[in-house]
Amino acid sequence: MHFQFRKMAASSEPLQVRQQVDVSRLVQGLGDIKVPQPLLADLKATYVGQDAVDVQGKLSVELDMSCSRCLKPLRQHLNIPFHEQFKLVKPSEEMDNEDDDTIYVNDENVDLVPYVEESFVLHIPMTAVCKDTCKGLCPNCGKDLNEGTCDCDTEVVDPRLAALKDFFK
Repeated sequence: MHFQFRKMAASSEPLQVRQQVDVSRLVQGLGDIKVPQPLLADLKATYVGQDAVDVQGKLSVELDMSCSRCLKPLRQHLNIPFHEQFKLVKPSEEMDNEDDDTIYVNDENVDLVPYVEESFVLHIPMTAVCKDTCKGLCPNCGKDLNEGTCDCDTEVVDPRLAALKDFFK
């Protein structure tokens, strides 16, 4: 998945890129997150002049995760917007404005896979829940509170006042 600046400048049509990217190695150390299918990148690269190419589109992927409250397995679909602008500069040239979002590259050929992978990693959810009303697990006995209540004592007493707990009984 790449484009070449010279070919983009010579072409009047944008370059359509639709390719699958294997991102399973990026989530290997993340515990309960699995990627059952490759990420699908649907991108359009357009030459915008002055040795600049604008790439935009969307990334789609399914993630198998565990609910962060009740630990039940769930599948979450991510639609990730993708937008990057690349500018070809010679190694001797200075960058005009380093505060903008343009990616300056020295090579005529640009590989988009590292930028797609970076966008994917930045959009992995930190926590996932099976439903908004998920009650989770009991911290004492571990029972799933979505299936019913447990018999555990849920009264929380500040340890500094524990001695006074039985004072008024």
